[in-house]
Amino acid sequence: MGFQASERVVALNAQLEAFMQEHIYPREHEWEAFTLDQNNRWQVPDWFDVLREKAKAEGLWNLFLPEEYGDWGPGLKNVEIARIFETMSKVNWAQPIFNCNAPDRGNMEVLAKYGTAEQQEQWLKPLLAGDIRSAYAMTEPQVASSDATNMELSMTRDGDEYVLNGRKWWTTGAINPRCKLMLVMGKSNPENDRHRQHSTILVPRDTPGVTLVRELRVFDNLHSPGGEAELLFDNVRVPISNLIKGEGCGFEIAQGRLGPGRFQYAMTFVGQAQRCMELMCERASQRVAFGEKLIKKTSVQHEIARCRCEIEQCRLLTLQAAEIMDSEGVEAAMPYISMLKIVGPNMAQNVADRAMQVFGGMGVCQDTLIPSVFTQARFCRIADGPDEVHMSKLAKLTMQSLGY
Repeated sequence: MGFQASERVVALNAQLEAFMQEHIYPREHEWEAFTLDQNNRWQVPDWFDVLREKAKAEGLWNLFLPEEYGDWGPGLKNVEIARIFETMSKVNWAQPIFNCNAPDRGNMEVLAKYGTAEQQEQWLKPLLAGDIRSAYAMTEPQVASSDATNMELSMTRDGDEYVLNGRKWWTTGAINPRCKLMLVMGKSNPENDRHRQHSTILVPRDTPGVTLVRELRVFDNLHSPGGEAELLFDNVRVPISNLIKGEGCGFEIAQGRLGPGRFQYAMTFVGQAQRCMELMCERASQRVAFGEKLIKKTSVQHEIARCRCEIEQCRLLTLQAAEIMDSEGVEAAMPYISMLKIVGPNMAQNVADRAMQVFGGMGVCQDTLIPSVFTQARFCRIADGPDEVHMSKLAKLTMQSLGY
């Protein structure tokens, strides 16, 4: 398992890096200044869509869908996609430039895997084209949403429609005016086994009865232009043709939605942490304190060494998970995916914290991506499932593998 990159991905990654150098890195501060200005809330700079068109024209588009999805994606293997994701994740807002960002990529996976021809024509094609954005509404304020079977939003069949009632929150992207579609998980069959009680349905964002209750702040950040929303569903009527796969398949879809996305998520943290470490090294080589450059101080040297060890460990673990998914399928990769869910955000949080300490005051302001990496990693240790859930699952898988 050398994880040698194929000639195709080496060339593609070089093309991607050149694009980042020419178009993305030079605009980092401009992006921050624009999106942090409250007068620009939920908007993007004029050049954002220009860069998206450039990326599309250069073939750097929808790289996240692996070969199992056929013509919907470029036909890359998971282990190839992993390397590309590290490169594009070195700037926090770069993934949308290449139409490879969450939650859209997970929603596109669902539609490509489970959607009907009509659903794919109406929603998947516009998403793949980058014409619209989407959201995934699962988490609810009144229940422990780390257990997806707890979801209470009701989906009641009424003739040729489902009627939805309930609340959702932490619905990423739902505030953005470009969001036109939500995948909503609700309880449709309460009489079934607990893992067959829920369904997933497509709800256009402008459906009557869907109300924005409030915008949620993450560490006092609204995350514009995407944002996290709390939503009220009040007698929301949706045609039965919008149901994905079938009644009782919601839990299955929630799990399947996080197939390739699981290692892409981890490689995002690898890319972000790598960038933090690179900035940390640059800062240590230039900054002088108490008569010598920071890099001369043993404590700083040790922190850089720890960062490199942890990043490389996470990188190799991610490539291992991707390779097993390619060769043996998602089920075989589940222990590694659970490890990634634990290791990835914790690693990025630790690396960002060390980089912050080396940067001092600059490390906690908008001048670098370091504070956003730190807060995103900490947030994802809850938003993408608490560490404890992933550790419990990994422990069970480990015990099973040992015959207990």
